[in-house]
Amino acid sequence: MKFIIAPDKFKGSLSGFEFCDAVAKGLQKVSGDFKIVKLPLADGGDGTIDVVNHYLKADKFSLEVNNPFFRPIQAHYLYAEQRKIAFIEMAEASGLKLLQPSEFDCKNATSYGTGQLITDALDKGAKMIILGIGGSAANDGGMGMANALGFRFLDENDKELQPIGNNLNLVARIDDSEINSKLKNVKIKVACDVSNPFYGENGAAHVYAKQKGANDEEIKELDAGLQNLAKLISKKYNLNLQSISGAGAAGGIGGGAVVFLDGQLTSGIELIKELADFDSKIADADWIITGEGMIDIQTLAGKTISGVITSAAKKNIPVAAFCGSVNLSLEEQSKLNLTYVTSIVQGISNLQEAMDSSYENLVKASYNFASLIKNKS
Repeated sequence: MKFIIAPDKFKGSLSGFEFCDAVAKGLQKVSGDFKIVKLPLADGGDGTIDVVNHYLKADKFSLEVNNPFFRPIQAHYLYAEQRKIAFIEMAEASGLKLLQPSEFDCKNATSYGTGQLITDALDKGAKMIILGIGGSAANDGGMGMANALGFRFLDENDKELQPIGNNLNLVARIDDSEINSKLKNVKIKVACDVSNPFYGENGAAHVYAKQKGANDEEIKELDAGLQNLAKLISKKYNLNLQSISGAGAAGGIGGGAVVFLDGQLTSGIELIKELADFDSKIADADWIITGEGMIDIQTLAGKTISGVITSAAKKNIPVAAFCGSVNLSLEEQSKLNLTYVTSIVQGISNLQEAMDSSYENLVKASYNFASLIKNKS
């Protein structure tokens, strides 16, 4: 029998690689004849860079860039010279993770450092850039990123503006006469798993700016600024950002990437599956085993398990999910098209004890599952 092991991580407990090792150990205790293929996955969240590198076999590059407040920091990205593919996480240069909570201030933050990382990848010869946009500290509509690539944002007096959210309302003209010429020769895919519009009550500012330090009045101002930028973009590029699902992701970086980088917004898990050549590798599998820390009905919304199920369904491969906790009704489990679902927690334990025991519990759960399958075959 052939088993594909294709999990996300158990956050704070097991990496996707450790999950694969634990499940393989359990399966092999039942039969040494099982064919086992490990394909760890991710959906663009924490740990994605390690999963990407597993498939890219890339080098990690470090350079000094601007953090969200234009202070110098060292940031990293991946570049695979042979395939000419770069993977950039904007959180490395423009993320909340770089700041103390007391510093959160998205109206004065920028995505400029992300543009610097993109520029460096272009200089190295990248023909494809995968951009992960989770964890942004800014709400600048992508102005900062674009500015680092040669776009200039000017006020009514043709004075260049600092590319921060606070200046969105002041932009009167976009100058693209000196943009990086290498942008014409690269394909950019943006990992985006939200559907928020650029502005409005469900847009970038109203949904996300508060958690980035903005108060109610600042949120209104930022939203108005995004509307202003969208109007200028519509007039100059004949592009309606508000009609693009996900344009409001990461403080408007989603939309900014479309207009300034000619980027394509794509599901994070779909991008990772493409890198892993996932659909080809599962072709003759008898089972796919997946998992994540918690499974609930939200798993349908662009999560790793959802991506696994989608691929498996096309080839009629049953899917088993091993999770830290399961919060699904039988109807919801059926809706997810999961053949087998189990929580790996054994006995009565608190959260920390359950997390500490995840590896051994996963070995046991895999052993029990494989024994059941083998006895029925």
